[in-house]
Amino acid sequence: MNEKNENYWLLEAPATKAIWHMALPMMLGMSVNILYNITDTFFIGQLQNTAALSAIALLLPYTTILMAIGNLFGTGGSTLFSRLIGTQDDQKAKQCAATTFWLAAGAGILAAILSLLGQNQIIAVLGGDSATFFYLKQYLVWYALGAPLIVANFTLEQLVRGNGESIHSMIGMILSVAINIVLDPILMFACHLGMQGAAIATVLGNLAAVVYYAIIMRIQAGPLTIAPGHIQFRKALLKPIFSVGVSAMMLDLLLIVSSLMFNYYALQYGDYVLAGFGISQKLVQIVDLIGMGLYLGVIPLIAVAYGANNKTRMKQILSKTTFYLGLLITILFAGLFVFRHPIVRCFTQNRDVIQIGSFILTVQLCSSFFAAGAGLLTSVFQAKGEGTPALILSISRGLILIPTIMILHSLFGLHGVIFSLLTTEVLSFFVGLALYAHDKRKETGLLG
Repeated sequence: MNEKNENYWLLEAPATKAIWHMALPMMLGMSVNILYNITDTFFIGQLQNTAALSAIALLLPYTTILMAIGNLFGTGGSTLFSRLIGTQDDQKAKQCAATTFWLAAGAGILAAILSLLGQNQIIAVLGGDSATFFYLKQYLVWYALGAPLIVANFTLEQLVRGNGESIHSMIGMILSVAINIVLDPILMFACHLGMQGAAIATVLGNLAAVVYYAIIMRIQAGPLTIAPGHIQFRKALLKPIFSVGVSAMMLDLLLIVSSLMFNYYALQYGDYVLAGFGISQKLVQIVDLIGMGLYLGVIPLIAVAYGANNKTRMKQILSKTTFYLGLLITILFAGLFVFRHPIVRCFTQNRDVIQIGSFILTVQLCSSFFAAGAGLLTSVFQAKGEGTPALILSISRGLILIPTIMILHSLFGLHGVIFSLLTTEVLSFFVGLALYAHDKRKETGLLG
């Protein structure tokens, strides 16, 4: 092909060039998301209220639920969409894209209704107390109102990327975050909305991204469409969407389980420990999200190669991605570890929070190596449409964490809680390796 259109990058470009063409925009988009997470925490920290910072940590499970719903449809739909591109079945690809989007939109509306009706119960489950209740409710109400937009944003971003349009995927992510960051101080301080302003800024940022993706699909010809006329609620279409999508959702729900468990045990040691966990979680995402940008970015390449039965190309993509991922995580780990104390100090001047936050960050950075490895293995299974091993790996990470944190806490107290995530990620990674080895033995002609 002379014209380097998106099909060229998905089907024919050399493996290394294709990997970076797809992964770099995703990594840049993830980097901007990291900037949002940090600046959002920074602005909330300017409220000079430890309870407000604690509320953000407590809210993570709820915000992750909406992300999980978006990934349920986004991952399941986009991987099937990419495989259909590999088979060059444009009609089924259109049906896949439209069905995926409208299912996600309906789920987002349902999530908004349930959240608004049960907001007090949700706050109680999140661990809200008399100090944090006010801040939790302020944020939750507005975030719930924007649930359909948040779910749609996660879904459309992955569908656009699944079509090979990595640049447009990145622009949508950057647009969402940029608007959010600009509006945060305006709404929080200039308009005196506090936590409500932070939530409203997030919702408006997601709205901007959804509008952008809709415009891109409207003006570009191709199989990517959300036109209702292409909706097909057929088992042959829905089964692969949900079988892979459920594994992605379960992986996100692991964050909820871990956050609830960490919050429950951390609160036993005081607000400063919970605040330290909150800051550490934001910072360790620098490693996790950029690494995620790499292995999520190459999912369409793996899916298209699998759909086209191009065994050589798939093997090249997997081996090169593994090498680049290991190198990337090592560099990021080193940078954050060396400057961990001054970085944590940027968020708070409380000495207790700085000390415990720096220690927690060190341990969680170690877990990033194993989390990235398990994430890459899960992505391979999802790209190939193998929902069962992807689901097993996702569930195992949650099932391992619960007894691990309970046992280590009873044996080592706070240090046991801190090291429980590292222990869980190590064990989960080896579960993933075992599943991958089993899969490789079954398909030696493809992966051997």
